[in-house]
Amino acid sequence: MKNTISERVADFLEHFPPFNELAQDQLATLSKEITIIYKEKDNVIFSENDPPHTSFYVVHKGAVALKRGEKMDILDMCDEGDIFGLRPLIALENYKMTAQAHEETILYAIPIHIFKPYARENKEVGNFLIESFASNTRNPYSKSHRGKLYEEIPNLGPITPEAQLFDLQPVKYSKKLISCSATTSAKEIAEKMTEKKVGAMLVVENKLPIGIITDKDLRNNIVTGKYPITTEASKIMVSPVITYAKSMTITQAQIAMMKSSISHLCITKDGTPNSKAIGILSKHDLMVAIGNNPAVLIKAIQRAKKVKNIRNIRKSITHLLGAYLGQNIPLTLTSKIISELNDACIKRVIQMALDKMPEKPPVAFAWLSLGSQGRNEQLLQTDQDNALVFQNVPEEKMEETTAYFLELSKIINKGLFEIGYEYCPAEMMASNPNWCLSLDQWKKAITQWVTNPGADEILLSSIFFDYNLTYGDITLVNQLSDYIFEITQKYPIFFLHLASGALQNPSPTGFFRQLLVEQDGEHKDFFDLKRRALMPLTDAARVLILSHSVKSINNTPGRYEKLAELEPNNEEIFMACSFATKALLKFRTKQGLLHNDSGRYIAIDKLTKEDKVKLKRTFKTIKEIQELLTVRFKISNILR
Repeated sequence: MKNTISERVADFLEHFPPFNELAQDQLATLSKEITIIYKEKDNVIFSENDPPHTSFYVVHKGAVALKRGEKMDILDMCDEGDIFGLRPLIALENYKMTAQAHEETILYAIPIHIFKPYARENKEVGNFLIESFASNTRNPYSKSHRGKLYEEIPNLGPITPEAQLFDLQPVKYSKKLISCSATTSAKEIAEKMTEKKVGAMLVVENKLPIGIITDKDLRNNIVTGKYPITTEASKIMVSPVITYAKSMTITQAQIAMMKSSISHLCITKDGTPNSKAIGILSKHDLMVAIGNNPAVLIKAIQRAKKVKNIRNIRKSITHLLGAYLGQNIPLTLTSKIISELNDACIKRVIQMALDKMPEKPPVAFAWLSLGSQGRNEQLLQTDQDNALVFQNVPEEKMEETTAYFLELSKIINKGLFEIGYEYCPAEMMASNPNWCLSLDQWKKAITQWVTNPGADEILLSSIFFDYNLTYGDITLVNQLSDYIFEITQKYPIFFLHLASGALQNPSPTGFFRQLLVEQDGEHKDFFDLKRRALMPLTDAARVLILSHSVKSINNTPGRYEKLAELEPNNEEIFMACSFATKALLKFRTKQGLLHNDSGRYIAIDKLTKEDKVKLKRTFKTIKEIQELLTVRFKISNILR
């Protein structure tokens, strides 16, 4: 006779992680061992400091609040399909928080001794449980868990930039080793190299490498007539041989070849000339290996003659981004590399635009990237946000100078469009006269924003204050930055308005902890990841770092990490914000690559339960930083 209850349990669990990773027979076996528990509202499942239970729990219906401390503050809320109480499974410690039914609730108790073998055997199951355990810690971003949240946990153990970045991985060498003795003639060497279609011959003695002969050596010594074709290898070989172990990295190979001005390296068993040769690494092998290497892409960008060439390189950058995410490279490193490549593309477009102008610029200027590109957070190509500032000129020169830079900006904006950056719908681009100004004109505009901070002024300053120099005169940018800090310190009321603006974005969740979606328009029923999740964190970081007069840190995670240094008492929340921002940026980038768009609007019904859980983990942090802003800047209900 069928056990209908266990079948219903299995039918429920197979829709939620990590149980969806189990085989059907494993799930069937597990479901027969599960206990169903009913809890009325406010009933406690376990209390802080209680000894561990023999099971962990899954919410079938209802909701469970996770609380801590004397005031029993709610730290997290678990609803249908969520797991909690993992500490006995992961850490073998007493519980660090209280789990209490927030409403009438039905739970499934999963026996740890039955489930543990599944977690050990199945990597995906184990990784998900570790993430969930970390997120249910009082502060998932605390020092003991930093770098382990929201896909920062690698599949194969801790990942460092040195461990996984492909240009730091072991290089692939040719095992097609062709060798000769020191007495072999040049004629025999050339014939054998031609027959085997190789570019180098290793000279060995007692199986140990003593020299190497390449095509270049034959040309320079034999074809030129310097030596006769009967000359022995010992006369024309390059010696000693430069050897490395098979574990050498791509970067090491590049450096070795450049340092010694050679095109081939010998790979030996232990990396020394005193062990057997096992392969040859040529410059060609190396170039194949680094075809998608950032340094190679930078060179390709700098050599590009036409805009369409850069557009093709942009595709390689996107592939590189996908590879980094696939290898789980830390987002901080990924952002730096991709931002450098994006900047290089923009610089080359600017250089091409300058070449098209009939005359050189009349005065010094600076091209500023704004918004996400200014913050080095534009991993995917979205629309353009940029501005131009030029050196002050006499009044009689203003009109012609402005006209020159507007024409230049028009060519640049068109070039950026052609390589994949859409035009800004609000025309916040340097080709707009409002965004192409002299230094004094920009100071005047900023003074207006700061001293008369209405809704429009706050919006403009929020976009502009995230600028970053992409091309041109840095002294202009420094003068502009100095002025911004000077004027904002004179009018501290501006911080209040800026903070108020940072609180205008609606909460990511609504009733029953559901993700709030757009109610109408083109993106109806989609979740706006940018407006509801990323912008609150970005806006808060901006006003806080500006209030500290910190220069040259525009990146949102970097701003929070600097704030953690400046305010040790708030270190935990600032580090939480840093990690939450990285998590959301990574999620948006993956969604964008998956759907070939900006990743901003997400179809909630297409997300897995696991993805929804990961999103929700960041929302408590958003609430906390907005509460800090409210208290810090004394924002009244009238202002809000």
